[in-house]
Amino acid sequence: MSATPPAARAAGAPGAPAPPPALPAWLERAARLTPGGVHSPVRAFRAMGLPPLAVVAAEGARVRDDAGRTYLDWIGAWGPALLGHAPAPVVRAVQEAAERGLLFGLASPAESDLAAQVVERVPGCEMVRFVVSGTEATMSAVRLARAATRRPGIVKFAGAYHGHGDAFLIRAGSGAATFRTPDSPGVTVGAVSDTCVARFNDPESVEHCFAAAPGRTAAVIVEPVVGNMGCVPPEPGFLASLRGLCDRYGALLIFDEVMTGFRVARGGAAERYGVTPDLVTLGKVLGGGMPLAAFGGRRDLMGLVSPTGPVYQAGTFAAHPLAIAAGLATFAALDADPGLYERLEARGARLQAGLEDAGRAAGVPLVVQRVGSMWTAFFSGRPVRSWDDAEAVDTRAHAAFFRGMLARGVLLPPSAFESAFLSAAHGEEEIALTLEAARAALAEVAS
Repeated sequence: MSATPPAARAAGAPGAPAPPPALPAWLERAARLTPGGVHSPVRAFRAMGLPPLAVVAAEGARVRDDAGRTYLDWIGAWGPALLGHAPAPVVRAVQEAAERGLLFGLASPAESDLAAQVVERVPGCEMVRFVVSGTEATMSAVRLARAATRRPGIVKFAGAYHGHGDAFLIRAGSGAATFRTPDSPGVTVGAVSDTCVARFNDPESVEHCFAAAPGRTAAVIVEPVVGNMGCVPPEPGFLASLRGLCDRYGALLIFDEVMTGFRVARGGAAERYGVTPDLVTLGKVLGGGMPLAAFGGRRDLMGLVSPTGPVYQAGTFAAHPLAIAAGLATFAALDADPGLYERLEARGARLQAGLEDAGRAAGVPLVVQRVGSMWTAFFSGRPVRSWDDAEAVDTRAHAAFFRGMLARGVLLPPSAFESAFLSAAHGEEEIALTLEAARAALAEVAS
């Protein structure tokens, strides 16, 4: 698919190419200074046939662009905003931390406070190392798995995204899938040869990877709930089958919970599904809106990380004091609201049912998949269980729906292959506004 796919057509004029929208002045300038005018590809909105939004403020469940327009936001900063945008306790904690110093470059007691809370929450996580980004966390976890097993290979899943490390950009999802360029130039033959791609929800494909490279697979890395080809839940027993296969073949199981951690349950997907990985990566909600991620796991494995072991990992901005303060404040807010996850589940169920009803009423094939506060509306006549299903969804209908919702003040992820996120700031009013907009937008899609 080209950078601006056929989905980019004017709503209300089926089949007729829309004239290229005029670029806002800020984007013309940005495009001269950075590739595409953005600093992460999916922000470009190209698959939606629109110029991107330039957001200047966010609070609660809403964002405001540079033209002063306000939108009801379902992107949630791609996952971190579990409490909504700019929650007061987190903002206050960051401000107070900044007054004590922006960056130390040395150890700080608050790091251990947050580490203790992570270890207490996440099943199987006995030690943790903080980093800045999810990509750093997954790269470090894979390096650690290779060192621990003395094997080079990994198994990942088609449509999964674990950051932009070379070994992960092989049939990736998310932004890469949006533009239909899943294999990035610059990825070496060696990285490809060490990576076997399996099918999500298909244990036999994983076993095939083990059999194809006997004694060479260090780890299976999986998003326990996929969020980067849209929200795709694991089928019953699938995660347990991965645990069993890894144990049988002497490999490690890595849960990439950068997205699901502290979102789909207090202890993440490992708690929700009752399957304990050897290593886990965390991010997004962990930092409460600040750049913070982590990798952790069994004590014997984490003990191999420098300075106690030979596996090197370092970073000047790791465990940044402002991010640690935000993480601590986020956990405090979650602990102060023990009913939050139940409310998110109930509101998510109402939103899901309402969208499905709207699709049926409009005669538009629509499958809404959800796990807790993660959800995706797939324009498909069947459930999406793997990337094979995801790449068959109607991206033109999705783009038209996106434009229709945006015109009504509702901001969805600008990709057919991304999860949307419910937050504590999304109440009954926000759900009602979204469903009202969806009914009108779906009627346009149907026409």
